[in-house]
Amino acid sequence: RALPLVLVISALSSLLFYWRVLPLVVRGISRVFEAVMGVGGAVGLSSAANIFVGMVEAPLFVRPYLAQMSRGELFIVMTCGMAGVSGTVMVIYASLLGPVIPDALGHILTASIISAPAAIVVSVLMVPPSGEATSGQLAPPQQASSSMDAITKGTLDGLGLLLNIVALLIVLVALVTLANLMLEALPAFEGRPVTLQRMLGALLAPLAWLIGVPWSEAPAAGALLGTKTVLNEFIAYLDLARLPDGALSLRSRVLMTYALCGFANIGSRGILIGGLATMAPERRDEVVALGMKSIIAGTLATCMTGAVVGMLWTD
Repeated sequence: RALPLVLVISALSSLLFYWRVLPLVVRGISRVFEAVMGVGGAVGLSSAANIFVGMVEAPLFVRPYLAQMSRGELFIVMTCGMAGVSGTVMVIYASLLGPVIPDALGHILTASIISAPAAIVVSVLMVPPSGEATSGQLAPPQQASSSMDAITKGTLDGLGLLLNIVALLIVLVALVTLANLMLEALPAFEGRPVTLQRMLGALLAPLAWLIGVPWSEAPAAGALLGTKTVLNEFIAYLDLARLPDGALSLRSRVLMTYALCGFANIGSRGILIGGLATMAPERRDEVVALGMKSIIAGTLATCMTGAVVGMLWTD
């Protein structure tokens, strides 16, 4: 029931772009980033677009300027893609989390917005930009001749995304199940069988604790972070929605909603490299070299947003 929303949101986004609504919003947010964060126009536009579209679609808005960007600016573009989620999947995640988290859509939307400046901060610390900032203007990723044409193109784009999501879900869930069946051959630990989720939870529990999750709940939260990094955020949100009562408090569930809200995973690295290498073939080596760093930076950015929400949380 949730997946067909991809088609609707994709078509609506295309229509709003044709009506010049989304470009106006993107330009407004990019100007804020330029003034407050000190980035150039090209980086500001791509970062702002990442709030509404995916990690490959956002650089299309500034495709002519990718070749001119410094290494640091290119890294900001990559990290912003890893630290956000596209508008087409926001509603899906909210529908999954709605039964366990009040106002899930508001949290997902807020996470996508505040992760953009967080990604810029982390990127600048890891790979500082050099030289003069690259200016740029908004370039439409696709041209539509009418409202109906925009709806049609948006629907077809959404269909491709829908098929990708369904295929990845089937394969990834099957692989996790297969891995857990193989791990059942190991001796039980603390009275429970060893699973991939438990192993990832033990590994990333300290990171979950640093975000603000109590240590008693950190293994369950760490498992979600591990699942999101190794597989994707869709599977992690499914696991979050299916957690038994008492595994995480409401506060911890909200914190993890923010910490998981990003595309930073191993599979996305390949998608991002393929997309940017096609748009700017001359920067392919740099994009490949920065790929793993962008996963780390994107994860740190989303964890930062979770930590900030934890500090502001009042019972």
